[in-house]
Amino acid sequence: MLGQNSTPHGNAAGKAAVRALVSGALDDPATTRIVIRGGPDNPDAFAAAVLARLMIAERLDVEVAYVAPVATPATRRYGLPHGPAADTLAQSGNARAVPLIRDDAATVLLGRARQLGEGGAKLHGESYVDNERLFTGDVRGVVIEPLPEAPGVRARLDHPLRRRWETGRAAQTGGTNLVVEREGVLTDRVVKRSTFYRHHVDLLLVLP
Repeated sequence: MLGQNSTPHGNAAGKAAVRALVSGALDDPATTRIVIRGGPDNPDAFAAAVLARLMIAERLDVEVAYVAPVATPATRRYGLPHGPAADTLAQSGNARAVPLIRDDAATVLLGRARQLGEGGAKLHGESYVDNERLFTGDVRGVVIEPLPEAPGVRARLDHPLRRRWETGRAAQTGGTNLVVEREGVLTDRVVKRSTFYRHHVDLLLVLP
């Protein structure tokens, strides 16, 4: 079982800790299932970091069970229980292949991401889901979520009145002031492009 400690996973020490946890679990040749136990500090972000290490290590043949202490965007997306019920499922449930959504920075999206304008400004650019244009010009932002089935990802404008989703294999946004928020964690570095897309290998996720 891989448990979340108090070290923020987003900094260098946190990334090293996640890398060591995953490497230690994979050192055992008998490992066929990893149980990710999220703590109170953003469990989705911790689980996504573990999945990214599995992806980089090319070990997506290992089944993954996610035990979150409370309901999260990821548990809602995949219909997963939380708390004691999630513990029970982790031990006795069956794994099924679901699309693994990643981005061009080799991070995994498990719950929700947003593409935003720097410093709270409107995002200036354009966005596509596969060949469907989501917007061009200035918007508050774009919301991206994984899907538990094909084609894999969906996106919409971050707007209370414009909530129509577009689905596809990839959601790509380019902009002049683009910053990316993953699992509620904002990266303040401005990028020219951000793409979330379905990885070529699926995730073996333990589901109800």
